[in-house]
Amino acid sequence: MENAPPPAEELRLIDRELAQLDARRARLLARRAWLLTALRAAGNAPAPVPARSPVPARSPATAAETSPPSAQNVLLTLGGVLLTIAAVAFTLVSWGHMGIGGRALVLGAVTVTALGTPLLLLRRKLVSTAESVAALGLVLTVLDAYALRRAALPGTDAVAFTAVAAGVLAAVWAAYGRAVGRLRLPLPAAGVAGHLPLPLWALSTGGGAEVTAWAALATAGTDVVIALAARREAVRALAVTGAVTTGGWSLLTGLWLSLSAGSPAASAEPALLLLTAAALALVAAWRAPAAAAVTATVGGLAAVAAAGGVLRTTVPASWTVPAYLLCAAVLLTAVRAPLPRGVLTGLAVSSGLVHLASALWAAPVALLALTGPAAALDDVWGGPPVDDVALPEGAVTAPVVLAAVAAVLWAAPRLLPAVPLPRPAAECAALVLTWSATVAVPVALSLPLGPTLAVQLTVTAAALTLAARPSLAAAFLPTAEEAGPEPHPAGPVAGGRAPGEASGDAAGPVAGPVRPDGTTRGEPVAAPPGPPSRALDPARTLAGTALVCALGSATSAALLGLASRPTTFIALGVLVALCAAAATAARGPVRTAAACAAVVGASGLVAAAAAAAELPGHRIGLALLAVPAAVALLGAGLGRHPVALPLETTSAAAGLVAVALAVPHPPTLALALVLALAGVVAAGTAVRAERRPLAGYVAAVLFVAATWVRLAASEVDVPEAYTLPVTVPALAVGLLRRRRDPSASSWVAYGPGLAATLVPSLLAAWGDTGWPRPLLLGLAALGVTLAGARLRLRAPLVLGGLTLALVALHELAPYVVQVVDALPRWLPPALAGLLLLAVGATYEQRLRDARRIRETLGRMR
Repeated sequence: MENAPPPAEELRLIDRELAQLDARRARLLARRAWLLTALRAAGNAPAPVPARSPVPARSPATAAETSPPSAQNVLLTLGGVLLTIAAVAFTLVSWGHMGIGGRALVLGAVTVTALGTPLLLLRRKLVSTAESVAALGLVLTVLDAYALRRAALPGTDAVAFTAVAAGVLAAVWAAYGRAVGRLRLPLPAAGVAGHLPLPLWALSTGGGAEVTAWAALATAGTDVVIALAARREAVRALAVTGAVTTGGWSLLTGLWLSLSAGSPAASAEPALLLLTAAALALVAAWRAPAAAAVTATVGGLAAVAAAGGVLRTTVPASWTVPAYLLCAAVLLTAVRAPLPRGVLTGLAVSSGLVHLASALWAAPVALLALTGPAAALDDVWGGPPVDDVALPEGAVTAPVVLAAVAAVLWAAPRLLPAVPLPRPAAECAALVLTWSATVAVPVALSLPLGPTLAVQLTVTAAALTLAARPSLAAAFLPTAEEAGPEPHPAGPVAGGRAPGEASGDAAGPVAGPVRPDGTTRGEPVAAPPGPPSRALDPARTLAGTALVCALGSATSAALLGLASRPTTFIALGVLVALCAAAATAARGPVRTAAACAAVVGASGLVAAAAAAAELPGHRIGLALLAVPAAVALLGAGLGRHPVALPLETTSAAAGLVAVALAVPHPPTLALALVLALAGVVAAGTAVRAERRPLAGYVAAVLFVAATWVRLAASEVDVPEAYTLPVTVPALAVGLLRRRRDPSASSWVAYGPGLAATLVPSLLAAWGDTGWPRPLLLGLAALGVTLAGARLRLRAPLVLGGLTLALVALHELAPYVVQVVDALPRWLPPALAGLLLLAVGATYEQRLRDARRIRETLGRMR
């Protein structure tokens, strides 16, 4: 049905829409008139388009594939190329058929005509045609130079003549471009030709790499002047490209000459070259703020290379890197000078790059100091490890380099506010580098085992002290006065005024009427407190970094101590004492990490003592169980302390090591004993006041595993005779537990008792060729499964069902093998493919069934 409004109502709606369109059109026309006025005032107003005459769209069938200007440019370019080819062919082929007068007359007339024609074309506003003819004229000038040498100066040096000709052509083209003005090609062409005279002249004189580098640097200086003074974008871009190319080549040559110099006198000229390049780069950075940071970075690196190259020749070879590092540190002090911000940033970055390269050069020495002791694992107590890793040349100065970089990182944010370096990150990096420098000292000086271990332990003690006491870390951090005033929040505050802005003309506080909240109108209103800051505390960040360093050096010291028996006990004993003291003094994550490290060290001490007593592996495992037992007793006193759970988890790792050591000795029943004792420790943890359910599960598993291992080690053929007397009381205890606590899980109540019999019987049934045991076990598993389904208990249902399925699989396996042998080879893959297709077709239904089964099990106890 139609719901059209009455004619009068529809007419009113149409009139209202038309009125709105007229108002919108009036606003757009007014805006258009204003824009045209503004463009005419700027001198680049486009041709006005009538407002009421829209441009008809050209249909796709009649649309031109190229616009008239592009087609014109293609034609002019092709014409210019053809004329150029003709001129080259005339010069190279037909030149010999004419006398000297005819040659000069033809080339001169053609060149003058080609260079003068663009003036007439420009008057007729044929700019594109003038560009093509001017390009031809420039090519003809090159041919004139070639013809001049072939005819009048055939004996001159080709490289020298090319240098002079390039200079003359560059000057002529530049003058021609400035005279004509509107042509875009002559000035860039002059810039390209201007790059050739000085380098070619240097090559012609045979002055070597030094003279050529100076010539390239002078060319780069000319490019910098042109780039700073040029108004045309093409000329400026070409000059910048030339400056980067020639200046970069000059810098690389100067650096190579500086590194290859063997005496202060030989390094003087490369240093002067590098310093000149640095000065040129800094001047360019000062005058061009857009690229100041990058250009100043290059200048700073050149200055460091110049000074370091001279200083390098006056010190031993091993002190080459510290020499460059010293120059970079001196350069960093220039950041305090009153220079533009971009220049300061570039100088800071260049110095930072040298510091970074120096630290990376020295890092392998510190890394070797930390990882080298791992070689002792191949021959425990067999003497100090021998590492065949070759150290970098001058490794003796690696600690000095790391310490110097650390000092600069710590001091730079405090003494040089203009350095763009986050202070917390700099302080953490300085701490890591200081630690690395100390650790690298024994490797750099090739110290013996004793002093090396002493250094490692001392570094660990210092780092742990700093980590345990954040107040000590705060002593290295800036105070509020050093950090400066806190910045005001960005944006306006109450009343729409910026921070510090006075109200009216008065400079002091303005009094006004009292608001209902008790403040005056001129008094700023306190902003509501925002959300708590998530920024990390600098002191705690520094303490966390110290903790990581302490753990690294502690691990290295513990490995290094494995070189001999005395050093093992000394290293582990000192480390346990240090970690225990740190855990007592520290708070938070540092305390937890130190306590766990103390447990690991204590485990190592116990294992080392047992090994020193020449005990076999399974008895060492029994000795290791003393660690989780002691931690369990300690945890009983700690209660719900945050450090209790990490301690018990770490001690559980020692228990796993004990089990692993006892595995190779099942005939001695050591594995069963270790499992049983571990179960006792877990059970003692589970019955504490803050009862841990996971410990109860672990205890049940350990006890059951100990029973199985004991039966297997005793070669028992009828395990039910030993497991049923355990299962029946266990199920009775579980039943009493469920009556007292209906919310208790069936896994805790019935799981251990059922598993104690079902699993050994299942293992025996799989190795039994008779039928009574599988039949009885299957009937028992069926009864357990039905009981679990009837009582809605998860443990009986799952354990009984799995046992029943495995027994059925065991009984059907021989027949399945016979059937498979009788089937054709192609049938099993075909059946597998059909099964996959069926599963894929009902995939979503299978997911729903699996989800339903999971939910059903989840509702059980």
